[in-house]
Amino acid sequence: QVQLVESGGGLVQPGGSLRLSCAASGFTFSYYVMTWYRQAPGKEREWVALLTGTGGSTNYADSVKGRFTVSRDNDKNTVYLTMNSLKPEDTGVYYCNARRSMSSPIQYWGQGTQVTVSS
Repeated sequence: QVQLVESGGGLVQPGGSLRLSCAASGFTFSYYVMTWYRQAPGKEREWVALLTGTGGSTNYADSVKGRFTVSRDNDKNTVYLTMNSLKPEDTGVYYCNARRSMSSPIQYWGQGTQVTVSS
């Protein structure tokens, strides 16, 4: 069955860095658009960054542009989110999402990993 397992979250001070990983199984990973979302306490889930199957195209939310980098290793079936210059407002649960295309009604979610930015 399809599984997405996020890891790498934790507590970090403002200005610090973290790298999140999302390990995928149960589908042809290289065919799928991978997207990172986050949800802060009391807020709606929001899109953060996406990466096409070949890795040739990326897109970022304005709030993270220039600080976050999304990448993938299709040999390891893993997508990464490297987060630099972290701010308290980056705090939340980070989820990875897989779908065949952005218009596909079928999508898969991981269980999330907590990121807390605080001094």
